[in-house]
Amino acid sequence: MTSTRDLSSTQRHDRFRLIAAPGPSAGSAKAGALGDLPEWNLADLYSSHEAPEVAADLERSLREAEAFESRYKGRLAEIAGRSGTELAGAIREMESLDDLMGRLASYAGLFYSGNTTDPVRQKFYGDVQDKLTTASTHLIFFALELNRIDDAVLDAAAADPDLAHYRPWLDDIRKARPFQLEDRIEQLFHEKSLSGSAAWNRLFDETMAGLRFDVDGHTLPLEPTLNLMQDSDGEKREAAAHALSDTFRENLPVFTLITNTLAKDKEISDRWRGFEDIADSRHLANRVEREVVDALVEAVRGAYPDLSHRYYALKARWFDRDSLDFWDRNAPLPSADTRQIPWDEARETVLGAYGRFSPKMADIARDFFDKGWIDAPAREGKAPGAFAHPTVPSAHPYVLLNYQGRTRDVMTLAHELGHGVHQVLAAPNGALMAPTPLTLAETASVFGEMLTFKTLLANAETPQKRKILLAGKVEDMINTVVRQIAFYTFERKVHAGRRQGELTSGELCDMWMSVQAESLGPAIRLSKDYETYWTYIPHFIHSPFYVYAYAFGDCLVNSLYAVYEEAEAGFQDKYFALLSAGGTKHHSELLAPFGLDATDPTFWQKGLSVISGFIDELEKMDA
Repeated sequence: MTSTRDLSSTQRHDRFRLIAAPGPSAGSAKAGALGDLPEWNLADLYSSHEAPEVAADLERSLREAEAFESRYKGRLAEIAGRSGTELAGAIREMESLDDLMGRLASYAGLFYSGNTTDPVRQKFYGDVQDKLTTASTHLIFFALELNRIDDAVLDAAAADPDLAHYRPWLDDIRKARPFQLEDRIEQLFHEKSLSGSAAWNRLFDETMAGLRFDVDGHTLPLEPTLNLMQDSDGEKREAAAHALSDTFRENLPVFTLITNTLAKDKEISDRWRGFEDIADSRHLANRVEREVVDALVEAVRGAYPDLSHRYYALKARWFDRDSLDFWDRNAPLPSADTRQIPWDEARETVLGAYGRFSPKMADIARDFFDKGWIDAPAREGKAPGAFAHPTVPSAHPYVLLNYQGRTRDVMTLAHELGHGVHQVLAAPNGALMAPTPLTLAETASVFGEMLTFKTLLANAETPQKRKILLAGKVEDMINTVVRQIAFYTFERKVHAGRRQGELTSGELCDMWMSVQAESLGPAIRLSKDYETYWTYIPHFIHSPFYVYAYAFGDCLVNSLYAVYEEAEAGFQDKYFALLSAGGTKHHSELLAPFGLDATDPTFWQKGLSVISGFIDELEKMDA
């Protein structure tokens, strides 16, 4: 319930489609055909994990947090009744502390992500987490006490322009008021998280980073093994699939224990706080109504036959089969160009697409390349997948990739840079109001992907190349919409089941297989090897029910992009205003200038019709 950031991945925007070592200095990694892959420079946060500034800022965080508590605890109602300006001054102090502690948390998390198996980084990450948790216990009172101020008193104080600036943040924490607990219980929950949920999250990360997979006599970490699932050689795809299954199964007891423990931990928190539905805490954090999410889920599940079932049946015909094994689901088409795309080409493709939309957008994204804000190469021990981390408004975002030269990797670059642009534009709102709810946080990322895809499609030289691009986009959209809603459905089954008692590995695997069969359809053969694939999805561990935000964002962007294609001059200005709002406005207010309304039951059908239209075009190409 506190506003202060923690070290968890919920502060960053992750992408896990299928999915630094020598130190924080800028550089590049040689990767053959890929060219020089950049490694990030974390010196804009701290020059080194051993830099004296790190120790000094940790000490300062504790000292200033203790002083802040001493100065304001028990006095906020009195201050609010006396002066809105004075209360705004207290919030500014809190915001400054949030930025300081967020800088430390961000650096520790990014440094750790570079090699999660390195004992030095593990210890540093754990020590920083411990010290920040101790400091932040002195700040828990602030939001709790603000929420105990009488509405009339706070409304009168907010008439002051200084406090009115923070009204969106005050309104947000007000929404959490029905679910907040007595101060000492909140403090206990906060302190116990370090040895509870945070510890289990870390166990998952370090276990996953340490896994090795035997693929035809080659021992590989997770990312390269997952990458083989998209290889043009079917035997390699199958070998990788079996290797993944074997290793996941060997570690199934650990992942089952982690999942059971975290689901129970969430149930305890939800029960104490009074959340009615298992996903209500996520909806509250996302500032989205449960009914809106339910409508999205219902629309997507109802569209499974028209989207994923129909597409995979079409893809099976392209492979001259009645159905595909699960390891062929993301296989490149038989005629696809499987060359590795060099980093420089990926950069120019994305920047070119961004620049055609707006030079301003390209200029912001270019900074990520030119200033060492991207860590691109896959490395031993590096965090899998991809993410954009906003860090703090006084610094800038960073992007982590595991770039391996696939077209999907180019689209992931476009996706994460979309997050980065959004985070840069939202930063002036300050540490308390820059963070964007996950539902709208996916807007810029998916929009960036769509811009890049449309550029590639316009440059397709032959109908066959257009078909390959369209098929790739449909697969990405199915992964972003259908797959994520299936993940959400799986999570609901898991958390509902855990409330009835501990779940066995077999029960978790059965839940996974039932949801996957429903979403993928009869054209995908799901063997027993596939039943353990739930184990490697990090969102289930780090951010329960995060996944529907991807589908929300994709359907929203499909509608938004249609407005862009039909719009006259001025769309870019409205779009940048949406991104620049950060967390200061509700989704209904942000979408209104575009004539869009996510509460309209037909809204989701509009977004899904774009995917269906692409499949229609692919079917016509085969007619």
